[in-house]
Amino acid sequence: MEKFIIKGIIFDYGGTLDTNGGHWGAVLWSGYEKYQVPVNLSAFQEAYAYAERQMAIHPIIKPEFNFLQVLEAKLKVQFEYLIAAGYELDIKLAYEIAFDGYSLAKNTVEQVKTLLATLADKYPMVMVSNFYGNLRTVLADFGILSYFKSVVESAVVGVRKPDSAIYALGVGEIGLPAGDILVVGDSYNKDMAPAKAVGCQTLWLKGQTWGEDKLQDTEAADRQFTSIFDLMDFV
Repeated sequence: MEKFIIKGIIFDYGGTLDTNGGHWGAVLWSGYEKYQVPVNLSAFQEAYAYAERQMAIHPIIKPEFNFLQVLEAKLKVQFEYLIAAGYELDIKLAYEIAFDGYSLAKNTVEQVKTLLATLADKYPMVMVSNFYGNLRTVLADFGILSYFKSVVESAVVGVRKPDSAIYALGVGEIGLPAGDILVVGDSYNKDMAPAKAVGCQTLWLKGQTWGEDKLQDTEAADRQFTSIFDLMDFV
């Protein structure tokens, strides 16, 4: 397999390193199904979108929160929204779903550590992510913060994907020409398209599609793969 010729790597976080291509909407919905939460998919999607908006507007997530606390806060807002809409739910199930999600992320990242350590010995690496202001805490809790030269987080820098400006910041943090940098992410619209717009090479971890990520055009992705653990085949 022909490999990318690169000098640095930018990683997305959520859906890439923590679920190996699984969208968090789909991951949490599977938890709703597992615990037989009595809501339909459409209602869940509304609650999911509502919780994401609330977290963007209000300081629900504190800088010291680890990922379990993030998921607990997110599921609590979702359940409160659904209860207010008339659904009779056991709020304790929110914490069961959150714990399962945290366990999935922790186990996946634990498996990714060896890959990241190998790559960090070869390339400068930067994280570029839409997150809540506590991503460094999350990465430290999972034991991978030290592999990244810098973390460019939307809540900290004031710009969010799919705005290509956040990838321009990532390129600046790596300190190399954009054409020498490979961007690895699971979202075509939020990772591949904006990364390509600033001149990076792009490798799409094509996993589950969810909501706005359903698409037809994929020309901004130079290559595609389906498991983060196959990354060494490309670099």
